[in-house]
Amino acid sequence: MTMKFKHIVLAATALLAASGAQALDAAAAKALASKSACMACHAVDKKLVGPSYKDVAAKHKGQADAVAKVSARIKSGGSGMYGPVPMPAQPNLKDPELKLLAEWVLAGAPDK
Repeated sequence: MTMKFKHIVLAATALLAASGAQALDAAAAKALASKSACMACHAVDKKLVGPSYKDVAAKHKGQADAVAKVSARIKSGGSGMYGPVPMPAQPNLKDPELKLLAEWVLAGAPDK
């Protein structure tokens, strides 16, 4: 094997490993959203009581701190950003769960 080929193989392997490690587990996120009663007020592509997940994703598109903002909003709840109806807080969710939900919402709440 040539040195150049070895570098290409190593780079490709590293890229595949990194992308797999950061892949969004949409099924786990959707199950967590259902278990946490998020789906009672939110839908993927239409407003129910609260905004659709796609609307939330659009509002935060391009913001470097979007995951942190949405995670904090899920944890603390609140009202005013999308209207007067308050969103209940989810203080019992752990940080990794908050991050998973936020990433899923910001990705448009994909099924897969």
